[in-house]
Amino acid sequence: MESVKLGRHGLRVSRICLGTMVFGAQCDEAASVAVLDAAEELGISFLDLADVYPVPPDPKTAGASETIVGRWLKGRRNQFVVATKFNGPMGPGANDRGASRRHLIEACESSLRRLQTDRIDIYYAHQFDPTTPLDETLEAFDRLRADGKIHYVGISNYSAWQLGLAHAIAAERRLAPIAALQPRYNLLFRQAERDLLPLAAALGIGVMPYNPLGAGMLTGKYRRASEPPPESRFGWGDYGRMYQGRYWSDEMFKVVDSVVEVAKQESMTPGQAALAWILTRGAITAPIVGASRPEQLRESVQALDKRLSPESVERLDEASRSFL
Repeated sequence: MESVKLGRHGLRVSRICLGTMVFGAQCDEAASVAVLDAAEELGISFLDLADVYPVPPDPKTAGASETIVGRWLKGRRNQFVVATKFNGPMGPGANDRGASRRHLIEACESSLRRLQTDRIDIYYAHQFDPTTPLDETLEAFDRLRADGKIHYVGISNYSAWQLGLAHAIAAERRLAPIAALQPRYNLLFRQAERDLLPLAAALGIGVMPYNPLGAGMLTGKYRRASEPPPESRFGWGDYGRMYQGRYWSDEMFKVVDSVVEVAKQESMTPGQAALAWILTRGAITAPIVGASRPEQLRESVQALDKRLSPESVERLDEASRSFL
């Protein structure tokens, strides 16, 4: 497994990051441990979590993914780069969510307890919080870094202007810089290419895209004429309807058709072709790949050994151009 730098920063991470958002719900602890064991065997040393995981978010299960990973990490902590996120609702109170100084610091302390560790390598704001001044959030991040509780600051689901503003405030006040960016990015959602990815590259920020397989659409396992399977991500009630709104359309199935055809020509699975395409993008540090079974993870990791021909890259670029 190749390791790469986190943008311009000194931290090195594995080229694939393991996403854990199904640990504690679709995957019970035994199944989660099997996936984590497979990740370790495959050389994946980069784990992505969030305090609200597993999904769909539910206050009754929030924190379960961190708890499972924390137990598994005992005796292994120094071998892994651990990233987690805060901002989502963790309780019924008005201050149990958001990016205020109070919630950020309390959320970090709670994640440290669940993960059974003394530091978080990359700590992300999960979303932009329009109700909290960015300087308040960035100053709280800086305090946590100074205390040694986090090493690097990350942001997720920020637009380019929000990233630019956060970078400017941190630079002006000499606060901990933004080191990591986690955007949604795949062949069915390429808007980050407009300005977010170029900005991150210019600033030397590492980029860990989530949903690289479009919630499973790009594996080619779904059919446009069928209803989403109830056990799939697209069948999870309101959360599933959100995913259907993102990806379940005829236009997107046309892109999936192109991925399936390219994969066949290149002797890959469709999922490997979709990941191989993302890995051609220069701004990308490590795609976040989820798995509910070890064999799924092994298939995804094999994409690192695959190379799309220039003609295949151009075909996928063209097929998905309308999603730029």
